[in-house]
Amino acid sequence: MSHTTTYKTKRRRRAEGRTDYSKRLNLLKSEKPRLSVRISNNKVIAQIIKYERIGDQTLVNTTSLELKKFGYIGHRGNACAAYLTGLLCGKKAVARGIKEAVLDIGLHTPVSGSNVFAALKGAVEAGLIIPHDKKVMPSDDRVLGKSINDYRKIDLKIAEVKEKILSEKHEPKKPKK
Repeated sequence: MSHTTTYKTKRRRRAEGRTDYSKRLNLLKSEKPRLSVRISNNKVIAQIIKYERIGDQTLVNTTSLELKKFGYIGHRGNACAAYLTGLLCGKKAVARGIKEAVLDIGLHTPVSGSNVFAALKGAVEAGLIIPHDKKVMPSDDRVLGKSINDYRKIDLKIAEVKEKILSEKHEPKKPKK
């Protein structure tokens, strides 16, 4: 008598808690590049990723660590940094001819006003067309650091950093030969 099991092991990345394959499939069906936003305790990563059959291709990569060259002096993992990182990623994407994308928040729980949506707000303000609901966006006071400025009694000068990002000329990436 043979025994058959009905248990099926999960795919490796699902078992590790890194990928929700049903969400990923729905994002890929749009056939648009994805704005992938990942938030850690100390930095924000925003990427424009395009699906390729041989593997995803990263078209634009931006981290909150790049904000230092624009004069940002605050913490690199908060809503202000997320907003500015999204803005920088959006500017780079528009300079490379990317007009629209879909938001990929990975396994983050979508909470209105969260850092993930702060990055989305920055990318949209930079000129990317990304489907979203206005209700999920954080307030201007939150992304411009008003509460941080009031609490710490220092001015992070987010508006000045924003102007520097918007005024910088981003060159399109030259194709590799």
